[in-house]
Amino acid sequence: MKKIVVFVMALFILSGCLWAQDKSGKRERKKNLVVKEWNTKAGSKTPYLDNIVTYDELGRKIEEIEYASYGQKRRTVYEYEGNSTKCSRQIEYDDKNHVARIKKYTYNDDGSRKAQYNYKPNGKLESSKTFEYSYK
Repeated sequence: MKKIVVFVMALFILSGCLWAQDKSGKRERKKNLVVKEWNTKAGSKTPYLDNIVTYDELGRKIEEIEYASYGQKRRTVYEYEGNSTKCSRQIEYDDKNHVARIKKYTYNDDGSRKAQYNYKPNGKLESSKTFEYSYK
């Protein structure tokens, strides 16, 4: 019985290490990356730009732009505090590149999202959302 418990614990620790390496490996591959998504309508040979996602030198998403046939549909800028991988603020822009909404995030000690605060462009709080986690 003790051998099984030790084996399970070792397996658990190893899987946690591999998961952490996988997460940092994904960020490593995204350093200074720009991803452009192109669409082509059926019957057409002309692709059009649909989406651009930009990552910084730490592999964090810093901007996402969605396009429509008329141009920019929306743009989202992601901000981080220091070298954190957790987004602290998200600014959403409309099709005229005006601020539409600002979202601010807080996190629990374990890194899970604790709350989201949604602000109007004038800085007034519009709504908030809290996150609750439970295991079954």
